[in-house]
Amino acid sequence: MGGHPQAATPNLDRLAESGVLFTNAHCPAPACNPSRTAIMTGVSPYISGLYDNGQKMRTLLPDAELLPKYFSRHGYWSAGSGKLLHYFIDQQSWDQYYPPKETEDPFPRTLYPEKRPVSLPVGGPWQYRETDWGPLDVTDQEFGGDYLVSQWIGEQLGKQHDKPFFLACGIYRPHEPWFVPKKYFDQFPLDDIQLPPGYREDDLDDLPPAGKRRGPNRYFEHILNHGQWKQAVQGYLASIAFADAMVGRVIDALERGPNRDNTIVVLWSDHGWHLGEKQHWQKYTAWRVCTRVPLMIRVPQGTPGLTGGTDANTICDAPVNLLSLYPTLAELAGLPPKESNDGPSLVPLLENAAAEWPHVSITCLNRPGNYGLSERRWRLVQYDNGDHELYDTQNDRYEWDNLATEPEHAARIARMRASAPTKFAAYVPPSDAALPKLRWHAATESDAPPSQPDGNRFDVVFTNRRDQPVKLFWMDRRGTPKSFGTLESGWRKPLQTRPGAVWLITDKNDTPLGYFVVGDRPAHAVIDKP
Repeated sequence: MGGHPQAATPNLDRLAESGVLFTNAHCPAPACNPSRTAIMTGVSPYISGLYDNGQKMRTLLPDAELLPKYFSRHGYWSAGSGKLLHYFIDQQSWDQYYPPKETEDPFPRTLYPEKRPVSLPVGGPWQYRETDWGPLDVTDQEFGGDYLVSQWIGEQLGKQHDKPFFLACGIYRPHEPWFVPKKYFDQFPLDDIQLPPGYREDDLDDLPPAGKRRGPNRYFEHILNHGQWKQAVQGYLASIAFADAMVGRVIDALERGPNRDNTIVVLWSDHGWHLGEKQHWQKYTAWRVCTRVPLMIRVPQGTPGLTGGTDANTICDAPVNLLSLYPTLAELAGLPPKESNDGPSLVPLLENAAAEWPHVSITCLNRPGNYGLSERRWRLVQYDNGDHELYDTQNDRYEWDNLATEPEHAARIARMRASAPTKFAAYVPPSDAALPKLRWHAATESDAPPSQPDGNRFDVVFTNRRDQPVKLFWMDRRGTPKSFGTLESGWRKPLQTRPGAVWLITDKNDTPLGYFVVGDRPAHAVIDKP
């Protein structure tokens, strides 16, 4: 797909060559939770209102029938392993899971270094602690994780089943942290590492204000300051090579087993990733490097919805979206269409990659009104404040040149906007129960330290579960408490704060009870009964 020139993906390559490779496929959202939720429910983020990782699928979509449940209801045995949703299994949707679905923990044992961070020092409370990497002197089997997932999936593929099956395999890498067995790092000597070809130092100069705010983030600056850019790219490439090897194990198990000639195979990734392009690290943008994903589908002959199957070595450049997987698989299996599915089925393109395709691909970004829109050649990035960008990806694959301000493209931008959603579901903040809980430091441990605020503002919800009112104080940088009022018994209060802020809690007589230290994301600060 023309990504990083050193990416080693022989197993992905052979799977792509055996069916249809979509080279212009995009995710429903550039973050794990909204993307995977949209794929597994068939409901777009702009319809469901699930836009970011902090929200909960079952809070916003309590009655949604997930893809495995739909197949199970139509006579299939539905099973899965590994990370398929956002850090939970949703046990009601599966017949069987590994690890057991009752745990709601999709991760088998995985070996990590005892002392971390290994490679990238923590730059402040804003930093996601999993942004770290390094080789492990272990075998794949000793490492566990995705190896155990691929092993369990392979075992199911090696069996003759009484029912048709829906089998989902969630390979975690190259999700952070990038720790994998050393042999995968050895494939990419550090001195030979190439920096991302899509990087350009002045790439933000022609962006509108909203784009410039989305670009630079302190992760990339932090990595550069510690001289770790090549090391980080090495860790990413090693993790991709490991993931590819695990995919190879699954493909081999299918090829050796009794289900080889009657199993549809789909491979997808939930979103892309920045390695410094647009001065950005991680995800959460509507640029192509973040929205474009691998998507490959192989359909055997005799499949009810496509009796001729797919042709090998087929490339399709139509703008498609992973939201289409639900209706596509239902049609291929000969199941009735599900009315709540938002995306169009890909079966016409699987039959003929050059078929007429009147659709665009929409990637919803973070909040209502922000999106990326992909056509075959053109891409529009639209922000909720009216700012926008336009790129000709046929001639500018890395989206270096924003053409939105050129008058000759005004009509094109208007036409593309007319293909975008006109209504967006409102953003519903996560419930208190869905927020991660801040650690309570009792007053007996130590005095509340000064705040060291560093990062963007967000809400932390304070809840008083004591029988008496308490007082809230923000500790300033000098360690002086600043009053934020009284929190009555049973009350909750959201307060804007920043990573590294310290909040002191006292009784009504100003006697310290304890304190909270704010981390890198919205959270729930619960003052429990003593």
